[in-house]
Amino acid sequence: MTERRLVRGLGFWGASSLVVGTIIGTGVFLKTSVMAELGGSPLWVLLAWLAAGALSLAGAMTYAELGAMYPQAGGEYVYLRRGYGPFMGYLYAWNRFWIATPGSIAAYAVGTAKFLEVPFDTSVVGGNTVLAIALVATFTAINLVNVRSGGHFNTVLTVMKVALVLVVAAGALAAPRGSWSNLSAGGGFPGWSAFGAMMLAALWAYDGWNNLPMAAGEVRDPGRNLPRAIVGGSLAVLAIYAVINLGYFHALPLPDVINSASNKGDQPAVAARVAAQFLGDTSQIVLALAMALCALSAMNGSMLTGARVPYAVARDRLAPAGLGALSDGARVPAVSVLVQGALACILALTSSFDQLTDAVVFASWLFYALNAGSVLMLRRREPGRARPFRVPGFPVVPVVFVALATLLLVNTVYTAPEPSAIGLGMTAIGALVYALFLRGRARIDEATSDPP
Repeated sequence: MTERRLVRGLGFWGASSLVVGTIIGTGVFLKTSVMAELGGSPLWVLLAWLAAGALSLAGAMTYAELGAMYPQAGGEYVYLRRGYGPFMGYLYAWNRFWIATPGSIAAYAVGTAKFLEVPFDTSVVGGNTVLAIALVATFTAINLVNVRSGGHFNTVLTVMKVALVLVVAAGALAAPRGSWSNLSAGGGFPGWSAFGAMMLAALWAYDGWNNLPMAAGEVRDPGRNLPRAIVGGSLAVLAIYAVINLGYFHALPLPDVINSASNKGDQPAVAARVAAQFLGDTSQIVLALAMALCALSAMNGSMLTGARVPYAVARDRLAPAGLGALSDGARVPAVSVLVQGALACILALTSSFDQLTDAVVFASWLFYALNAGSVLMLRRREPGRARPFRVPGFPVVPVVFVALATLLLVNTVYTAPEPSAIGLGMTAIGALVYALFLRGRARIDEATSDPP
């Protein structure tokens, strides 16, 4: 019997929309006010957004090289396995399975429920938690259909939400009560710890540039389409974020931006306050729907890509075989999709939005730095391997990325010890599980993954 294989159903536009759609979620609407509270100045907030965007772009370029080299399901798991061996690949997959993917899904679902709470009475469906779980269940069902349907659905959602974000940005830049003098408010440099915490908040909004390689086994002509989608999509998001954040500070004075922080009780999100200036009484409903659409699109992208990591791990005999099984007809890793949906529901019940996002970012960046380091290692170890895309500015770009990512992690341990402890603790548990039960079982030959 012929072994079932993943279907390469994602073309360039589907792959690009997956990058943009997964990145643009809740952060661009919620994190600016938190960053303003930390930085005390629009200038430093904008610089933190720019620094986080540049760091993410550097990471995206390293992943573009790796993804074009190894166009297989699993993304970072594959790269870490090839660069450092099966143990490091497993630690990444462990964190991705238990924290990063379900945490992202839960955060998007909780964020969506939060957006809809004010203009719509969510108590009629049992409150925010019940609505968040219902959303996770619905989108889990959608991702059981097939990758092509999920990709087309994500493309539609992405086009709609980019248009809505640009409408908000244009309205903010043209806000009648706005003033460019707002940008000069505030004080001096807030200190490196505060700036690092601001970058951590912004990195949640940029997170997602790493997701497409997880589904590389389902991208058509991956040597060409995958790098173009990752780098082009990341650049597009950086430009969109720059424009909308300029608009926020043009439309609102700094105190109003700070008072929109998520820890300020019932204050509306900064985007809602801005939209009220040019949409009037309809702003709450329009912004709620726009922000919900952004969050749901990102959640759909996380579901589609995240399930391919346990699928790849199971095929290497480091996870239960059921996680690596493909469904009849649709040929999607159905068990992986269902399990990550269930884990996301549990996290939605137990954590707040900011706790979820900080834990996800820390757990993710533990391995982003290692993956960038694998680019350096593999250039030396496999110099003759085909590389359809090469990181510009090599080796400076990956070296700088590794150094800055390491500094960010150290700063996060100091400024956000709780999510850091969650990430480090889960990594330690994964190392123990591997040492006790899985050591020696891994198959590291490339034939175990879906071929290009």
